[in-house]
Amino acid sequence: MERSVGGTEYSWCRTVASGTGITVLTILLSRPPEPAALEKALRRIQSRHPLLRARLQWGDRGPCLSLSPEPYLSVEVVDSSETSVVLRSSDAGDPFHALLEHELNRNSWRETRIETPAELFFATVYRLPDSRAVVALRLHTGICDRASAVSILRNVLQSYGAEAAGGTAAGDREGQNGNEEAGEVPGAIEEMVPQEKGRKPFWAHGVDLLGYSVGSLRFSNLQFRDTTSTRASRVVRLQMDRDETDRILKACKERGGMTPSVALAAAAMKAANFSKEEPRPQVESYAVVTFIDCRTILDPPLQLDHVGFYHSAILNTLRVNSQEEVWDTAERYFNALTNSMRCNKHFTDMGDLTFLMCKAIDHPPATPCSSLRTSFLGVFESPIIDDDDGDKWRQEIGVEDYAGCTSVHGVGPSMAFFDTIRGGRLDCTCVYPWPLHSREQIEQLVLNMKSLLLANI
Repeated sequence: MERSVGGTEYSWCRTVASGTGITVLTILLSRPPEPAALEKALRRIQSRHPLLRARLQWGDRGPCLSLSPEPYLSVEVVDSSETSVVLRSSDAGDPFHALLEHELNRNSWRETRIETPAELFFATVYRLPDSRAVVALRLHTGICDRASAVSILRNVLQSYGAEAAGGTAAGDREGQNGNEEAGEVPGAIEEMVPQEKGRKPFWAHGVDLLGYSVGSLRFSNLQFRDTTSTRASRVVRLQMDRDETDRILKACKERGGMTPSVALAAAAMKAANFSKEEPRPQVESYAVVTFIDCRTILDPPLQLDHVGFYHSAILNTLRVNSQEEVWDTAERYFNALTNSMRCNKHFTDMGDLTFLMCKAIDHPPATPCSSLRTSFLGVFESPIIDDDDGDKWRQEIGVEDYAGCTSVHGVGPSMAFFDTIRGGRLDCTCVYPWPLHSREQIEQLVLNMKSLLLANI
C-alpha cells in the first residue's frame, strides 16, 4: 500500500533534506529502560498508526509513502562511554539539553532524492554516566506534526509503563485510535480541506505570491552573527513558575482570550527590536508564521490523536513600535491572526506558502544574507496543556523531564517556539539556527522576553 505525498508533505521532504523538519521527542528517565520492553511498546504504537511504519521512497511520479505491513522499529542503545563523547562535544551544559540538540542534528534524510526506501521513525536510548537515561524518538516532520508528537509521547509513556509493569495500557486494549486504519495510508491534508473554505481564484494566488515575495524584502530580522559557517539547531528553554504562569494566563484572558503563544510572539518581537544597537529603529516589521492544528475542521474531521502532518500556517507581518507596550503589540497580533483565520487563510494560502518555502531552498540569495530565514518567528496557535505530572505510568518508569521540538537550521524562522503548560507552569522550548544566531544572543533575548511579559501585569 502506498500513495504519493501531498503538497505539504512534499515541502517537508525538501526542507528536511536541508536540515529543517527533524522532529525529536526526548524523555529523561531516572533509570535506564529495558530496551526489549521499550521496543515492544514502540512497535505496538507503530502497528496502530500506519504513518509511523511508512517508508519514504521516490517513484516515477516523485516521492511516495510506502506502508510496511509490519512494525520495523529497532531501539539503538548508546552506552555511557559513547554518550560521554557526545556530551563533551556540546556546550549546552545540561546532558538532557545536549542530547536533545544532538538528535535535532542527526539527519537520516539528508538527500533530497532518496533512492532506497527510508525509515521515518527512529528510537535511541542514551545511558548517562550518572545511571540515568534519555530516550530519544526522532521522526520526519512530514508524518509528525506537534499534535502527533504529543500523542506519540503520551502513548509511549503509557505503553512502555504498562509493558514494564507486565500489564496492558488502556490505549493498547482499545486497538485502533481515532479513524486510522491499520491497512491504509492516511490521506494528506490537502485532500481534506473543506471545499467551501479552500477556494481561491487563480489571480488571487498570483497577487498573494507577489505580495509575500515583495513584502519579505521589508521584514526585520534578529541580527545575524555568522552567515557562512555550517549550521545546526540549538535550543534554549524559557520556563516560568506557577505564579508567573498564572499572571500571564490572566493577562491573556483579560485581553480577549488570546493564547500564551501570542504573548510570547509579541514579547519576542519587542525583545528583538530592543536588542538592536543604538540608534534603535522606531518601527520595524516582523514576520510571524503561526501553525494551526486543522484536524477538527477538516472534511472529514480527524481525531486529535490522528498521526500525520495536519497543521497549516498563516503568515502575518506586524509593525512593531519601540514605544508601544508589549501587551498592546500582543493585542494587535491577536487581532490580525483572528482576522486571517476568519478569512480561512490557513486553507487558501496553504499552497502559496509551501511553494515559497521550496523556492527559498532553491534560491538562498533571495533571503536576507542568504540565511534561508523566511520569517522571524514560528509559533503555534495554542499551547499543549499537560496536567498529567502525577500519571502513574510516568511514576512507574521514572520520568524526570521531557521535551519535544523540530529543527530549524535549514530553511525557516530565526526562532521556533514549542510551548507547553505543564502542571500549571509555562515551559517553552525555543529552537534557533546556530551560529547564524549565538547561544548568548538567544539566551539574552529569552530573558528580555520574560521581563517584558511580567513587567506590567
